[in-house]
Amino acid sequence: METLSSSSFVDVKIPAPWGYISGRWYGNRTDRPILAIHGWLDNLGTFEQLIPLLPDYIGVLCIDLPGHGRSSRFPAGVHYNVYDYVFIIPRVMKELGLSKVALMGHSLGGVMSFMYAAMAPSTVDFVISLDVLLPRRIEDPSKLSRDIEGYLVEEKRQADGTQPEPPSFTLSKMRNVLARSSNNSIPHSLADHMLHRQVAKSQIYPEKVFFSRDGRVKFYHIFDIENGLAAEMARRIQKKPYLVIKGSLSPFVGPRCDETMSILSQDNPHFEFYEVEGGKHHVHLHAAKECARYIVPFIRKHIPSKSSKL
Repeated sequence: METLSSSSFVDVKIPAPWGYISGRWYGNRTDRPILAIHGWLDNLGTFEQLIPLLPDYIGVLCIDLPGHGRSSRFPAGVHYNVYDYVFIIPRVMKELGLSKVALMGHSLGGVMSFMYAAMAPSTVDFVISLDVLLPRRIEDPSKLSRDIEGYLVEEKRQADGTQPEPPSFTLSKMRNVLARSSNNSIPHSLADHMLHRQVAKSQIYPEKVFFSRDGRVKFYHIFDIENGLAAEMARRIQKKPYLVIKGSLSPFVGPRCDETMSILSQDNPHFEFYEVEGGKHHVHLHAAKECARYIVPFIRKHIPSKSSKL
C-alpha cells in the first residue's frame, strides 16, 4: 500500500476579505481533498506525523486558521470565536469550487467540523474527529471576564506599538513551553512540527524567537453547546460517516459526549469510535501510527480510489 509523501505538497493561499488562509495541499489535486483543520493555538503542522501514513490516492488540504500559523489575522476589533471560524469551511469550499467536503479536525477543528456538519449535512462526505466531539465547558465563569480583559490588553498592545514584540525565548525553551503547556501532549521531540509555522526571529534578541501567531487568539470565545442543542445537532447530521478517536489519557471526550455519540451512532453502520491507549490530546501527533490504524480503513471505505472530480 502506497502512502502520501510528507515532503511532496503545494503551498496554497486562499483569498479572504481580511487577507488569506494559508495551507498545504498534499497528494491528489484532481479529486476533492480532505480538509484538515488543526486545534486552538496550533497550526497545520499538527498533521505532519499523520500525513505520510495516509493512502497516496487521496488529497489532503491542511489549513492554518486565521490568526494561526501563516494565515492572515482578523482585522483589529474583530474577536476570534468558534462560530466565525466555522465559516472558514464554506469559504474554502467556495474558493475551490467544492460542492461537498470531507473533514478531519483536531480539537477546535473537530468542533468546527461537528458544527458545520449539523448546519449543512448534505455538503459533508464524512467527519474524522480527533480527540474531540463537543467543546469543553468552562467551569470557572471568571475565566470569561479574564479573557475579555486579556483580549483588550493585547489589542491595545498591537494598536499602539508600545511593545513591538511578544516575549521571546530560545528555540529549546520554546519546545519546553509547548511540552509543558500541553501536558506533554506535544512532546519536546515533536514540538518542531508546530514551531516552524508559529515562531519568528526576534529583532531585539537575535538568538531568540517569539510566537508569531496573533496574540488575540489566546482569548477566543468558546461556543458552549448545551446538551439539548448538541442532541439536535447530532440528529441533523443523521447517518453521516463519522469517526471519533479519543486519547485514553485525555478528558476531551468525556461523559458529556455520551448522548451525542449515541445519537450519531444510532442505526448508523458508518459511525466508529476508538480509544488509543496512552494517548493524550494530540494523539494524532504523538501516536500517529495508532490513529492511522483506524483512519486509513475509514478513508478507504468512504473515499473510493476514483472519486468526483473538482
